[in-house]
Amino acid sequence: MMIAACRLVDLPRGEAHRLDIDPPVSVFHTDDGELFAIDDTCTHQDASLADGWLEGCEVECPLHASKFNLKTGAVDAPPAKLPVRTHEVFVEDGMIYVRLSTAAPNLPPCIAARLVGGVT
Repeated sequence: MMIAACRLVDLPRGEAHRLDIDPPVSVFHTDDGELFAIDDTCTHQDASLADGWLEGCEVECPLHASKFNLKTGAVDAPPAKLPVRTHEVFVEDGMIYVRLSTAAPNLPPCIAARLVGGVT
């Protein structure tokens, strides 16, 4: 599935734009001008990575400082152990689009337990 995220001019370098879909996805615009999209929820606990700190090609979770590689989704610093999904990003006619991954997301234990238990 492909989703229009926002206009490129509306996403300054060094910032993120969160897409409120299920599960949420964030688009990051690095200081070098690269665009990346990853699942927005930290795999350690329920925290928005769009609210974290962007440095180079990494984002640091604002809750417990886990770091994720924006290119690969890999965990670069604990306490998170599982990677986040990455998604394809492209720009067409000044609009940023995200093509969502078909892989299953890695949800933090607090959300996974809630879903398994049927509590919303």
